Amino acid sequence: MVTHFRRFITTRVAALFAALVAMMLAMPAMAAVTVHFHSFNGSVLWGRYPHTFVVFEGTLESTGAPVNENYGFSAKYTSQAITNGPAEHEIIVEDEDTIEDTNRHFSIRISDATYREMRAEIERWRNYPGRYYDLDERNCIHFVAKMAEMVGLRADVPEDMLRRPKRWLNYVTRNNPHLGAQEID
Repeated sequence: MVTHFRRFITTRVAALFAALVAMMLAMPAMAAVTVHFHSFNGSVLWGRYPHTFVVFEGTLESTGAPVNENYGFSAKYTSQAITNGPAEHEIIVEDEDTIEDTNRHFSIRISDATYREMRAEIERWRNYPGRYYDLDERNCIHFVAKMAEMVGLRADVPEDMLRRPKRWLNYVTRNNPHLGAQEID
C-alpha cells in the first residue's frame, strides 16, 4: 500500500513539475526596450562632424517583436546648414559598424508606450515640412534632447554646447545623477 502511494505521489509531482516547465517555456520572455544615448566624435577621414543619436534595442512586451533601430537628425547638405540658416533635414540611421565606434553615454529601459511615443516624435521630425534643420536651434543635439526629455531626463541645451555632442551628453549625465552613468573622456 505504501509503495502504491509513493508511486502515486511521485507520478503526480512529476506531472506537476512537467506542467510547470511547459508553462514557463510557453510564456514570453521578460521583454523590454532600452534606449541608448550615443555621441560620435567626428572624423576628418570620413568627413563626418560630431553627432549624437539614439539606439533602441530589445523586445516589445506587447508583441514580442524585436527592436534594433537607431535615429539621428541632420541636415541633408552640410554646406546648406552652415551657410544658409535653416536647411533641408533628414533622419539618419547609422551603420552597425559606425555605432561600435561611438560613445554610449547611458541607457534607459522604456515601456512599449514610451517607445511608440518616441517613434512618433521621430516621425514628426522626419516629416516636418520645409527646412527644419538649424545649426543653432534644431540640430542633432536638440533632437536627442527631445528624446531625453521624453524619458524624463533634464536635457537643456546650453549655447556653448550646441556643436559639442559628447560634452553635452556628459552634461546631461551630470544633471541626471540617478542614471548612475559615468562621463566619457
